[in-house]
Amino acid sequence: MNIVNVVLSGGVGSRLWPLSRKSKPKQYLPIFDGKSLFELTVKRNLPFCDRLMVVGGKDNYMLSRDSLKLIGHPFLEIIEATPRNTAAAIAFSAFLAEKDDILLITPSDHLISEGEAYKSAVEDAIKLADKGFLATFGMIPNRPETGFGYIEFEGNNVLSFREKPNRELAEYFLSKGTFLWNSGMFCFSAGTFLSELKEHSPEVYRASKKVIEEVKDGFLPLEASMKIPSISVDYAVMEKSKRIKVVPSHFEWSDMGSFEALYDHFGSDPKMRKGTNLVLGTDKHVEFLGVDNLVVVDTKDAILVLNKSQAQEVKKVFEKLEKERPDLIQ
Repeated sequence: MNIVNVVLSGGVGSRLWPLSRKSKPKQYLPIFDGKSLFELTVKRNLPFCDRLMVVGGKDNYMLSRDSLKLIGHPFLEIIEATPRNTAAAIAFSAFLAEKDDILLITPSDHLISEGEAYKSAVEDAIKLADKGFLATFGMIPNRPETGFGYIEFEGNNVLSFREKPNRELAEYFLSKGTFLWNSGMFCFSAGTFLSELKEHSPEVYRASKKVIEEVKDGFLPLEASMKIPSISVDYAVMEKSKRIKVVPSHFEWSDMGSFEALYDHFGSDPKMRKGTNLVLGTDKHVEFLGVDNLVVVDTKDAILVLNKSQAQEVKKVFEKLEKERPDLIQ
């Protein structure tokens, strides 16, 4: 049995525009003490894993390659011709693995504290995967977050999956103490995952299998890829399977998916934090008068100013610019 870290690196990071662009998504930005989230992800999981697979897109695979050269670790590369969401991305890696291989699925854009809590959670997930379960990592919530999905749990058993809630429902989930944040991290054997995918989402299974049979030097074919339904692994498998288990996890975790997350992370950095306000992307001196909880992002061709409470809305700005000013998101 081999443990394979499958790093998903195809995201765009639209909620971190204008720092994050299609040509350099958030996972490759070296803003965490000079390191990127992608680099930190790979290094964090090397002690647990025998092999490394990276699933990314044709627009950013060179960024992955450059990071991995610095790390100096061998890897298998899967380069998607077009984004087809996480069910297909994970299926590709499972088809290229041995059926008994344990796949540790980790997004490349999460910031996680290393240490005993993380080590313990990964080891628990591997044990569950080795018993034929599909394990997901559920984070102990510390606030009524509306930007994450939730998992209702009892021990390692999953009682239900919940969509991103409104504020009132998020507060209820937090008060109950029986709900976890859905982290988007998973652990299972390749064979178990493919069996469950074939049962619950046969169209994704068949189309993904056909695509991986046509792979050439890591590159997947466009025409066949377009026939794969674009669906998340949660909808395709995790919310349907009877083999699901959850690992309640206590390590520090952030999906770094919004400026509110960056605001919290850089809260004590005097170079970026100005009172209750945060400045990113510039060395210019910035002063604030009469305003609080603002995030100012300054890049060479765009400036974004927002209240941190509106951090989830930045995606709408990205989508608007994608239609009206595509040059500003490249």
